[in-house]
Amino acid sequence: MNLPGWLPEIPGEQPYPLVFATVSGAHLYGFPSRDSDVDLRGAHILPVREVVGLRTGPETLDRTWTRESVEVDLVTHDLAKFCRLLLNRNGYVLEQLLSPLVVATSPAHAELTALAPGCLTRHHAHHYLGFARTQWRLFEKSGELKPLLYTFRVLATGTHLMRTGELVADLTLLSGYGPAYLPELVEAKREAEHGPAPVIDGVAADVTRMTAALHEAQTTSSLPETATTHDALNDLVIRHRVPAPSPPARGGG
Repeated sequence: MNLPGWLPEIPGEQPYPLVFATVSGAHLYGFPSRDSDVDLRGAHILPVREVVGLRTGPETLDRTWTRESVEVDLVTHDLAKFCRLLLNRNGYVLEQLLSPLVVATSPAHAELTALAPGCLTRHHAHHYLGFARTQWRLFEKSGELKPLLYTFRVLATGTHLMRTGELVADLTLLSGYGPAYLPELVEAKREAEHGPAPVIDGVAADVTRMTAALHEAQTTSSLPETATTHDALNDLVIRHRVPAPSPPARGGG
């Protein structure tokens, strides 16, 4: 996996301090193409004056640009919004938070990562089932390999999460959940970002089987019904938003 050496420079170029920035997208999922763009995701912290005043700062920043022929897509949410998404059974932000491809980190990032297990619920299965349906319809319409791989990826990730409580986004680490031809699809995807999928018998049946496996895994999962980290995340947002008071000056003697 080849990522540009200048990625660590990007966090310092942003208008607000970043809690973290990680690589998401195809690089995280284990099947980047030679011409894949780089998806950076993370969280920023708005200053207090841009939260409590009449002129509030952006809860979400979305920027796309090209550097040295590489397209970079950066999306960050303010820390409070990011935490609300974490508590809203959102698999996207969990994957971004727990991505091993870290470009920028901070003490708040470490705290968020430690709290992530308490955000997991069996209802995260709905996120992965819904994403799989969307990608499968896109594959049926376009015949492209990318949405087919996304379909397999989210079904495998969701099933593994329901069964083990562990979030693994890299499809190459989850091949046991899918059909035997998955490695061939991954290799084909590396040649072109938007290439056609090879003709393979039984693809629809395999997707149906994996969808049923995710449904079953949700039904039998030991994950809780609701997140347990509301109070801890609320405290985290306040502590990292509001600067600690300066210690009183020592008097002369």
